[in-house]
Amino acid sequence: MKSDIEIAQGVKLKAIKDVAKSVGIEEKYLEYYGQTKAKINLDIWQKLKEKKDGKLVLVTAMTPTPAGEGKTTITVGLGQALWSLGKKSMICLREPSLGPIFGIKGGAAGGGYAQVLPMEDINLHFTGDLHAVGAANNLLASLIDNHIHHGNSLQIDPRKISWRRCVDMSDRSLRSIVIALGTGNGLTRQDGYDITVASEVMAILCLAKDLKDLKKRLEKMIVATNTKGEPITAKDLKAAGSLTVLLKDAIKPNLVQTVEGSPAFIHGGPFANIAHGCNSIIATKTALKLADVVVTEAGFGADLGAEKFLDIKCRIGKLQPNAVVLVGTIRALKHHGKGELEAGLANLGKHIENMQKFGLPMTVAINKFANDTTQEINLVKKYCQERGVNAIMAEVWAKGAKGGQELAKEVLNLVKEKNNFKYMYDPKLGLEKSVEAIATKVYGASGVTWSVAARQAIKKYEKWNLGSMLICMAKTQASISDNPKALGRPENFKIKVREIRLSAGAGFFVVIAGSIMTMPGLPKEPAADNIDINDQGVIKGLF
Repeated sequence: MKSDIEIAQGVKLKAIKDVAKSVGIEEKYLEYYGQTKAKINLDIWQKLKEKKDGKLVLVTAMTPTPAGEGKTTITVGLGQALWSLGKKSMICLREPSLGPIFGIKGGAAGGGYAQVLPMEDINLHFTGDLHAVGAANNLLASLIDNHIHHGNSLQIDPRKISWRRCVDMSDRSLRSIVIALGTGNGLTRQDGYDITVASEVMAILCLAKDLKDLKKRLEKMIVATNTKGEPITAKDLKAAGSLTVLLKDAIKPNLVQTVEGSPAFIHGGPFANIAHGCNSIIATKTALKLADVVVTEAGFGADLGAEKFLDIKCRIGKLQPNAVVLVGTIRALKHHGKGELEAGLANLGKHIENMQKFGLPMTVAINKFANDTTQEINLVKKYCQERGVNAIMAEVWAKGAKGGQELAKEVLNLVKEKNNFKYMYDPKLGLEKSVEAIATKVYGASGVTWSVAARQAIKKYEKWNLGSMLICMAKTQASISDNPKALGRPENFKIKVREIRLSAGAGFFVVIAGSIMTMPGLPKEPAADNIDINDQGVIKGLF
């Protein structure tokens, strides 16, 4: 029997078992987290693995303003619009991080009439996945220091420990710290924290195909070098089993629903400017077996999220994308044109070019704001048409599915087209050439410069003979270049590689360019200042 659950302010949700039933998920595969959230038991894959995949649509964006351009809102609205047109659609999103929620960007559940619910739960602790990732990461950190304290039989060089602790908050004071002060507290040494969503454990969770693969990848994580300069892994520390135990539930996709009751997987949450910015392969591949069309997003602009989705996630997950939706706003175009709409169009144009280089059919979604004029929207449409791309105005924030049906129809046409999807680089050519390919082809740089530390890291990794590794660029989201102040379409610049970290379990190098930090800081007026809860438990200021 169908039943609805009323949540805050009169909003009604379907019981999660009814949402699951709408895409053929039997109740025996549900692990309930209350009445409106559930994890999907991985046993469902045995039933689904022979089914034909649906179509895969990636939603990405032009270079955003600090407030973001509504990529998640478009993703949710497009999924709702496809559902309203009679297509069995699912959306796949990342889990929000508490850092930006209490910092500058806010939550990541969409907005208006195009959001996923229950919004407060999703934006806060949800089903505990991010806490599990943090616990696993920090257990490994503890085991490293404990091993040194109790004799250090692996001969770990304390000066060469690369594994950092993590916390799911933006806290600049933890970027560089000294641990084990005092007597009997272990070896005093310099350490530091990353935000949880930058942890290699998070990357692995999102790239693993099953529990066995998860454990195997965790074993490969390199945490330090010994006094001979050889790598020390989590397997050497006998840590992988315990880490996998902590992640045994986190690996299962989370099922929720949109404001209109269509199904959504929200699972995994690596940052896109620091990490690879995509939801889990498990969630995406499961959704492809359940739905006709799966709509997913990749974080920040297409130079970051889309490139990593296509070059990392699709390669590892053997995914074949069918179409791309590139989100733009009049606000962002004016931002990149320093107040002039026409001047900012070059930024959008570069992202269009990049998606075309990947060989994928695409459309531009103009996420409409209330003060956008018809003349401005028509100017953007004309610009896109001159580049062989249709631009569709989307009003999903204000109108939900109805405001996205024109976009949905365009997407349904695009996914029928044959495409020539190709990767941007061949990892067999090595780290330097792979980075240069991304820098020149995607960012439009004239080349790459390498710091002394980066050169030393390359020599070390070559000595370790790691084989072909993928590239995860870590740079600012505010510009196509590595300079956050370079708006529009920067030219005549070089990408400055400052540091290279190795994520051997995830299968990629994290190449840090410019002044990007793997532990963000809070702004002068953080969102936390305006978040509160009343005596009845109703939260305000969370968005």
